[in-house]
Amino acid sequence: MNTIPELIRTVPLQHYLVLSTCLFFIGMIGVLVRRNIIIVFMCIEIMLNAVNLLMVSVSAYRGEASGQIMVLFIMAVAAAEVSVGLAIIVMMYKNLKTTNIDLFNQLKG
Repeated sequence: MNTIPELIRTVPLQHYLVLSTCLFFIGMIGVLVRRNIIIVFMCIEIMLNAVNLLMVSVSAYRGEASGQIMVLFIMAVAAAEVSVGLAIIVMMYKNLKTTNIDLFNQLKG
């Protein structure tokens, strides 16, 4: 426990766990309840950031950098996912003139 920096010790690990759990459930409720594809997309990003927060806090408490390096790669993949996802949403909006998720079943060919 001596390898943990003093700044990180001021906030207990349980607080990070509660915060990331709350963020994850807010995102999950948003995905399940909302019908707007942009809102659903943002809720998925909230869920991803909740997992990132938990990974960084646990790796900082353990004094290892492996979780923080993993979060760096996850954020890089998430940036690519956002660009592809937003491009699909923009094209669907151009064709359907709506962002309602129920109408996306028209993608079937």
